[in-house]
Amino acid sequence: VQLQASGGGLVQAGGSLRLSCVVSGFKTEHYAIGWFRQAPGKGREIVSCISAGGGRKYYADSVKGRFSIDREYLYLDKVRPEDTAVYYCAAKTGISSVSQQDYPYWGQGTQVTVSS
Repeated sequence: VQLQASGGGLVQAGGSLRLSCVVSGFKTEHYAIGWFRQAPGKGREIVSCISAGGGRKYYADSVKGRFSIDREYLYLDKVRPEDTAVYYCAAKTGISSVSQQDYPYWGQGTQVTVSS
């Protein structure tokens, strides 16, 4: 299984960005996707996750109302300087989870930098 995250870059505060997560190698379509981020000097945290069927979505309080997720992308809107981080997509079979320890498959990360 391989994951490829892309779409990061430099964006001004208040702007938008779309992150892509391409997943390959799963023998089943029944896998959940999670997006996590790690800011400089901080631990990695959950941003959002989506169930295998796409019907169940979770958003961290810090991004609720600004970010949205589907099975292919994480949409960042009204970004803030505190959204600056390396963003990772991850995948797991079965139900979605907010815990990074539950995800065995990870992409390489894509840098998002928000200027004020």
